[in-house]
Amino acid sequence: MKTLFRIEKDSMGEIRVPEAALYGAQTQRALENFPISGIRFSREFIRAIGEIKLVAARTNRDLGLLEAVIAEAIERAAIEVVAGELDDQFVLDIFQTGSGTSTNMNANEVISNRAIQLLGGVLGSKSPVHPNDHVNMCQSSNDVIPTAMHVAVMESIEHSLIPALRKLHEALAAKSVEFDAIVKIGRTHLQDATPVRLGQEFGGYARQVELGIHRLEKLRDTLSELALGGTAVGTGINTHPEFPGRAIEHLSQLTGLRFREASNHFEAQGGKDALVEASGALKTIAVSFTKIANDIRWLASGPRCGIGEIRLPETQPGSSIMPGKVNPVIAESVLMAAAQVIGNDLTITVSGQAGVFELNTMMPVMAHNLLESIRLLAASATNFADRCVVGIQADEVRCAEMVEKSLAMCTALAPEIGYDAAAAIAKESYKTGKTVREIALEKNILSPERLREILDPLRMTNPGIAAKGE
Repeated sequence: MKTLFRIEKDSMGEIRVPEAALYGAQTQRALENFPISGIRFSREFIRAIGEIKLVAARTNRDLGLLEAVIAEAIERAAIEVVAGELDDQFVLDIFQTGSGTSTNMNANEVISNRAIQLLGGVLGSKSPVHPNDHVNMCQSSNDVIPTAMHVAVMESIEHSLIPALRKLHEALAAKSVEFDAIVKIGRTHLQDATPVRLGQEFGGYARQVELGIHRLEKLRDTLSELALGGTAVGTGINTHPEFPGRAIEHLSQLTGLRFREASNHFEAQGGKDALVEASGALKTIAVSFTKIANDIRWLASGPRCGIGEIRLPETQPGSSIMPGKVNPVIAESVLMAAAQVIGNDLTITVSGQAGVFELNTMMPVMAHNLLESIRLLAASATNFADRCVVGIQADEVRCAEMVEKSLAMCTALAPEIGYDAAAAIAKESYKTGKTVREIALEKNILSPERLREILDPLRMTNPGIAAKGE
């Protein structure tokens, strides 16, 4: 089907725009200027921009700056943006102008033209709703884009990532309780160490996730500061002095999250430290996921020739050539997602350094990577909990067997017979293949009753009991 075009004008002259498009001249120029990756802004980011344009129109109406009929049409159009009904009109690549001006104008033009439609006007006429004069009133790309980043990141963390982490935490904590009585060998440096309880290991994993949640909760203070009201360079030129406070209050009510005006607009627009900090927290969670997923796949290695202390749910065939092979694929997917988040953090860090004088000029890619990291962590946490953690089973026989064979059992003998004597037993055990218990009984170094007490693996996992000699 042949595409029909309309002719629009902007400050640079005429340009052809697809006749049915809700975007306009500036979006079209950016569409032609940045054929870079095909990666567009995410749903979360477009939603946030829609929310900002919605509360801006509401505020400007309240301040008497916008006619009620125009403000209402902008609000109705912005609500459609928030709901995702106009996502196909947000056509620009994230690799564009570093301020995100093209995407701000994309939003202004889409909302303007949709409002014009609602009022029975002609697309591209900029009448009776102008993209700059009305939709962008009291705003600049330089404060809208930073504000949208904070809003989108806050909403995504609060509504997606934290609930997902809580689900994973609950699953791991439940396994910690379920496995509390199962004693297994501990490992340090990939070598046998003194016994631990399987529940203790899973309790450590649960605590890592819990601390990740706490790190995210601490971000609320800095992410809640919004640049809105600073306009071009942070001075607030061309905005009503009451606009930022009122608009941000409307935004808080709309989102259910508490936002406030930045205490210093030059920091809010020139620096992106809050978002770098947020990425650091996401990276830390990714590192936690890496430790947990790696441990779980190693503990399940085998099933016969590895560690094999736990069994993972079987989710799919693991090999195109080896019949019956089943791999720890859910854990592997977590590891890859975590690697992507760690890589994203480097891009965000470099982007955070692009604040020169009064503006950061790498905001689009920063926003994209942050929101991608949040989505990856949230989806991975949920999938890991549902498809792996809840179905993990312990092999109690294997755990007990590995403990009894371990040379590290000698550690409990050292306080009774001395370090050197205990080391000698360990070496003899390794050389002969006999257990530490068998060597100790043969040498009659302690009474059988005392040996049974000292070499009780459960006792070794509880320092309180060991200290009392009970």
